[in-house]
Amino acid sequence: MRRKVRSRVLLTFICFIFGTMLGFSYQHTKEEEPRRQWSDSEWKKEYEYRSALIALQKENRSLKQQLVKKQAELTEWEKKLAEQQSNEVGLAKEAEQLRMHVGKARVKGKGVAVTLSDSSYIPSEASATDYIVHEQHVWKVVHEMLISGAEAVAINGQRISHRSYIVCNGPVIEVDGTQHAAPFVISAIGDPDVLSSALELAGGVVDQLVEDHIDVKVEKQKNIVLDPVFAPKP
Repeated sequence: MRRKVRSRVLLTFICFIFGTMLGFSYQHTKEEEPRRQWSDSEWKKEYEYRSALIALQKENRSLKQQLVKKQAELTEWEKKLAEQQSNEVGLAKEAEQLRMHVGKARVKGKGVAVTLSDSSYIPSEASATDYIVHEQHVWKVVHEMLISGAEAVAINGQRISHRSYIVCNGPVIEVDGTQHAAPFVISAIGDPDVLSSALELAGGVVDQLVEDHIDVKVEKQKNIVLDPVFAPKP
């Protein structure tokens, strides 16, 4: 009886060991099965894919470097273009200023207007020519305005330039060949405070004109418009 029991126990133990070995072998085979499914052609494709991916990544890095370089070049060109545009704007402003100073451009702005009139009182024993406005009186005002920074000057609305001339012709004066009668309004665009102060200095232009029996009125103005210079008559 005991032998039968021992035989059964031994047989059971052997079956257990064999079953364990069989299960382990099956599990090991199952885990390795996916690996065994990769064929040589599949490994070759995997290698090709990986190689292509590496090549693409390398090309992408190269393209990024080129992009950074091109962006730097573009920034440099934009900077040069901005400098060129700035220079062109500066040249345009300079040309406009030159046109303004030589009287070739219409200008407007703040300034002063000086009115010169013949004396309202002429003594009977005096000569009338000593109490009227002459070209030298007009020139005094014009010169003082230009020296004090006037950007543009006109006489009775007629713009003058560096080529202008003023001469007396009887009771009138000629500005570049155009006759004007008194009163003479000399308009100048510039800083009103500076221009008026320069004219009204003690012993300055206004005082000199008053001594010559000329009626003088200086007015600050907020909006003066001066047309371009007319070509002087030959």
